[in-house]
Formats: sequence, structure tokens, C-alpha cells
Amino acid sequence: MAEYRIDELARLADTTVRNVRVYQDRGLLAPPRREGRVGLYSEAHLARLRLIGQLLRRGYTFANIGEMFQVWERGGDLSDILGFESAVGDAWSDEIADYLTLNDLRGLFGKGVTPRTIKRSLDLKVIERDGLRFRVPSPRLLYAGSELVKHGMTVDSVLDIAENLRDKVGDVAEHMVRLVADHILSEHPTITNMESEEIAEAAELIRHVRPLAQQAVDAVLAQAMADHINDVLGEHFADAMEELRAEPGDRDGDSAVGAS
Repeated sequence: MAEYRIDELARLADTTVRNVRVYQDRGLLAPPRREGRVGLYSEAHLARLRLIGQLLRRGYTFANIGEMFQVWERGGDLSDILGFESAVGDAWSDEIADYLTLNDLRGLFGKGVTPRTIKRSLDLKVIERDGLRFRVPSPRLLYAGSELVKHGMTVDSVLDIAENLRDKVGDVAEHMVRLVADHILSEHPTITNMESEEIAEAAELIRHVRPLAQQAVDAVLAQAMADHINDVLGEHFADAMEELRAEPGDRDGDSAVGAS
């Protein structure tokens, strides 16, 4: 399970370090695990922090949120509650974020690195600002793009691919998550009314869905790529084959006509 320092936790939850400390002082967020003088936060902390942010945006006060958490935790074993939060907040990838300088990016993408492409990459969250460097949430995505650029594609074309993937796969992911959530909530309209065993079952369902979702996306993407490769390139290969099948005399005659 991933662990985060307080500054990275705050960034991932789209909040501030000060807010994290305030939530801890109010009893809404458990203290971190200590390793020497460094506090390390888990995925369960991240899930709780995101939930606090959602409730605050809906107009709930700290007191309201504290009461809800107390009711929830009284209704089930704390380990089950934390297990459910962890299942929701666990990372869906084993990737570890990387950090690159502007010169590093230029080394990967060459002259395609411009203020405009940097801004577009930031908007797409392919990279994130981190002081004088950039945080790369998905090094696999970035380095896949750099390989395409090495093979002659422009940075803009690669960003077009990233944007299209984010839009299309984002829609699929949202639909899948909503179906799973509807399945859980069809039997339990509010999670606070769930028994301890039911909370554990819901957490296990969420964990089980993760690899299944990734396998399904991989399988459909592979099938769709094969279909489209045939559609897009098949005509070009057919034209090439026709040209190869042409009689040498025909090609010589064509050349002679062209020369006259």
C-alpha cells in the first residue's frame, strides 16, 4: 500500500497541508504513522481526506462531518471502516510518480516542448507543476508518448491521443463505477446503516472489480486496435498489392507514355 508525506497527500486530495493539519486537530483525520520525525499517510487517509472535501463542498460543517464519522464508526468495527475507506482510496496502479525538469522533458520530446505544449500537458494532467520541476503521475504514459515522438510523431499528435484516451476511457470508467456503486447502494441506501460484515463485503467487491476492470479495458482496446488497423491500413496495403501485381509491360508502357 502506498504511503505519502503530508505535502503529497494534500496535493493528491486537492487541498492544502494546513487543511490536513486542521482536520487532524478536529479529529476528522487519524494521525499518520511515524517513521522517525516523518509522518506517513496511507491510502485510507487519502480516501477520508477526499470524502471530507466532498462533504465540505456540499455545505456540511466540521461538526456535522464529525458526527457522521462517529455514527459510522459506532455502527461497525473500526478496522472494517478503515478497510472500506482503503478499498475506495487505494491506488489503481502500481506506478510511482516521477519528477522531471524542463531539460529532462526537452531531452525526451525535443523541440516539441514549447510553452503551449507544456500548458496543454498541464491541462491534461500528464504533468503537474512541483516548484521548479514537474511531477509525472504516470511515467508509463509519458514515456510511451516520448517513444511515439522518437518515431516521428509530433508532440501535439501525442497529446491528441492522450486527450482522446482521457475523455473516452474517463467516460467508460465513470459508467463502470456508477454501476458498481448502484449495485452496492441498491441494498444499502446509506453506508452508515451497513453492518460490519456488509462493509467488509462491499470493500472486497470494490477490490475485486479493479483487476477485472483493467482486464476488460485491455481486452476491448486490443480488439478495437486490431479492427481499426485493418480498416485504416488495409486499403493502403491493397493498393500496394495491386501495384505489385501490375504487369512489367504495363509499367514500362506507362513510363514511355509519360516520357513522350
